[in-house]
Amino acid sequence: MDAPVDVVGRVSRLLRAVSEHEPAGSTTSDAARTAGLARPTAHRLLTHLAAVGLVERDGAGLWVLGPELYFLGSAASARYDVTSLAQPVVRRLSVATGESAFFSARRGDETICLLREDGSFPIRSHVLHEGIRFPLGVASAGLAILAFLDDNEIDGWLARADLEASYGAAHAAAAVRERIAATRRRGYAVNPGLIVEGSWGMAAAVFDADERPVGALSLTGIEQRFRSARQRELGAMLMHEAHELGKAMRG
Repeated sequence: MDAPVDVVGRVSRLLRAVSEHEPAGSTTSDAARTAGLARPTAHRLLTHLAAVGLVERDGAGLWVLGPELYFLGSAASARYDVTSLAQPVVRRLSVATGESAFFSARRGDETICLLREDGSFPIRSHVLHEGIRFPLGVASAGLAILAFLDDNEIDGWLARADLEASYGAAHAAAAVRERIAATRRRGYAVNPGLIVEGSWGMAAAVFDADERPVGALSLTGIEQRFRSARQRELGAMLMHEAHELGKAMRG
């Protein structure tokens, strides 16, 4: 029989795996693969989760998040929800720049995208969407947050994370460290199409009262919209809005 802590970890990974396939839904095999579980184990756990409303199957037989998660989230929103503060900031960025703008929050060693607002420019990047998660150091938001952690935390994360295996040589530890140094010099992060070729991103970290990065504002778009001269303009805008959002969150 699985140890209780192990079961909790597996369930957590499985719920995250299903969330990554929202709103389209996930097959059992896809959820198992994403969560790093054997298919029979994933199916057994999903069946138990469905019985209590944490997941359910749609008309096509795909797994989706269940209504009980909505009720649990609503109960916790008063303590953790910052989207009401971030929403107008994200909208201002999208309107002012014409690009897609986002707010992502840090959750442990990951970022999760909570908000997206598309700007007026007709060609958009679809790398980010609400609910998607990336490890720290991946995508502009994850890089912006990682860059402003303590050096010991950065060293520990890069020592235990194998970003290169999942995201390619551009995410080898040495390459990530170079981008961390550049982010600290500029004050904002730049992702030059490292996840999807031609899809660029920029981000600035949002800090809490202890000057710890707890989230990031980001912009994404096609490479031609992120030339060097405009990067400086967008970077200044991102840092200003991130500073204002941090003040609002602390207040």
